[in-house]
Amino acid sequence: MMLTPEAIRSGQRRALAKAITLIESTRDQDREQAQSLLGELLPHTGNSVRIGITGVPGVGKSTFIEAFGLHLLSIGKRVAVLAVDPSSPIAGGSILGDKTRMEVLSRSDDAFIRPSPAGSALGGVAQKTRETMLLCEAAGYDVILVETVGVGQSEHQVAGMVDFFVLLMLPGAGDELQGIKKGILELADALVINKADGESLGLAEQAKRHYQNAMHLLKHNGFWTPQVRTCSALHTQGIGDIWEMITDYCQQAKANGSLQADRHAQRLHWMHQLIREGLEAKLRANPQVKALLPELEKAVAEQGVTTYTAARQILDLI
Repeated sequence: MMLTPEAIRSGQRRALAKAITLIESTRDQDREQAQSLLGELLPHTGNSVRIGITGVPGVGKSTFIEAFGLHLLSIGKRVAVLAVDPSSPIAGGSILGDKTRMEVLSRSDDAFIRPSPAGSALGGVAQKTRETMLLCEAAGYDVILVETVGVGQSEHQVAGMVDFFVLLMLPGAGDELQGIKKGILELADALVINKADGESLGLAEQAKRHYQNAMHLLKHNGFWTPQVRTCSALHTQGIGDIWEMITDYCQQAKANGSLQADRHAQRLHWMHQLIREGLEAKLRANPQVKALLPELEKAVAEQGVTTYTAARQILDLI
């Protein structure tokens, strides 16, 4: 089939899948074609709600994403689910398994589930996910759910490409932060305590009060205090409330201009990151650098030369 912007915009799933494969390719020729295609589609992107979702292992991310996705389908939305998994050398990370667990969602014509690509080419996994998100928007998906499978840096990468960032938590006080660093809490626009059902309901309410006390000190974009919600993805309870909360945030952010300002800042950040990564890749490929670097590394390690002088010598080769 001929891969055209029109084929993607008309919602042809095969064309979208082929375009994503093109974006994931590390071949220079494919990258050029992919960027050309993206350039033509750019005017038709940016109309979705972009939501990042993360959480500790065992929190029920797959169940939550399926329940949330099915709720969105029920109110007439088209949903794409993407994953960012820089920690896995194998394509897809956990979402490949999750796709079988998101059985009902994946069967819908109005849902699109895509695992993350492997590889560490320019921009890495997160950049390719960002470009995939643009393709999904051009194909008419109203809501993009970006799941972070890895830990650490991936949360920051996902927060840097979405409008609203959800941190899923387990019920149970005492271990409130559950190994999640404070920095990730500060990224979250909402904490959602999943598995708030049965015997865990009381624990979930207790955890909710605890988190609310901690989160009211944080303010995002000067207008939004991160919210705390409970839900049971398994029993589809509280899912609609979470969508209403996100809709409320987006309406406020659009009205005060911060949604557009955030997206502008995100695009610039990604451009500068690509420039940095590209410069480093070119530097490492430079024959003179390859010859001199081991010698300088040894000198720095043995304190024969200062780190600044060594770095300067490398940079002077450009």
